[in-house]
Amino acid sequence: MTIADESILNKIRAPLLDWYSVHHRRLPWRETRDPYRIWVSEVMLQQTQAKTVAPYYVRFISAFPDAGELARADLDRVLKTWEGLGYYARARNLHRAARIVCEQHGGRIPDDPVAFRALPGVGDYICAAVQSIAFGAGLAVLDGNVRRVLARLFVIDVPVDRTFAQGTFREAADRLLDPGEPGTFNQAVMELGAVICRPAKPFCADCPLPPHCRAHQTSRQRDLPVRAGKAPPPTYHFAAAVVEEGGRLLLARRQPEGLLGGLWEFPGAKVENGETPEAACARGIRRSLGLIVDVEERIARVRHAYTHFKMEIDVFRCRHRGGAVVLDGPADYRWVAREELDGFALPRASHKILAHLRHRSR
Repeated sequence: MTIADESILNKIRAPLLDWYSVHHRRLPWRETRDPYRIWVSEVMLQQTQAKTVAPYYVRFISAFPDAGELARADLDRVLKTWEGLGYYARARNLHRAARIVCEQHGGRIPDDPVAFRALPGVGDYICAAVQSIAFGAGLAVLDGNVRRVLARLFVIDVPVDRTFAQGTFREAADRLLDPGEPGTFNQAVMELGAVICRPAKPFCADCPLPPHCRAHQTSRQRDLPVRAGKAPPPTYHFAAAVVEEGGRLLLARRQPEGLLGGLWEFPGAKVENGETPEAACARGIRRSLGLIVDVEERIARVRHAYTHFKMEIDVFRCRHRGGAVVLDGPADYRWVAREELDGFALPRASHKILAHLRHRSR
């Protein structure tokens, strides 16, 4: 792979910027130059499509219009506002980072890439995106859309999903970046990848770059980018308990770090080898909460997929028979009236359980 010389790069930059100025999607975060709001949008756009993000972004900015409002909010409110968008570590890190911005930077988003990069949850991509778009820093973004565009433009045939290849894509992105308009150019490359240079069916007829795209010239668009592939995600079996007492249901809160950190859920346990789901359910409640329950009936089987694994959850109605709450794992617990459940930030799997409960009650 050889990156084109500067004269060819200029012939790519100009038509791409022209195309973007006319054809870019009108998205709410593109209507502002506020670094905080751009930052929120880029955090949300990690691993999530723009059409999904848009309503969450509007709701989040309405609730937390600046870093100060976000910093002053409690984590429960932040997670509830984020609820449904997934990858909750993003929200937790954004909340922590907003507090640091207020404590150490006077509530202003740092315009120094090194200082900004040091904030929780800010990696190379978010740093480059926010610093280039909000402050004009000459930093090239590198995400999945950009890698796909680069692989096709320059016929980069090293596997895009392997760590050793990232230096090659980084070099290409840095070379291609328009030094005069880095923020707009970064958005243009990402937009091209999102709406034209798509993974399975690129719309080459609508692309502004065919004369300079080596993959198009050699009919290799559908072969690139190259992927080494990965094994299918494993499926794990869990049991969850719906424990009711006095008309209220038992919820447990996950520890603040890790997968789904800080969210509330119906408690339970992973089903171990040779164990029945009923036994796992009772064991999980006893070990994590100190309660003894009778597992009375299975009321649902819920399936849910995360990025790296899938879950099958057998859900049981349980009766509290004895014991007092002693937490060993969960950060907190609550007995919650059914009409109050909507006030708690729950993961998608717990929402699916809740949907079964509501259906049964009807």
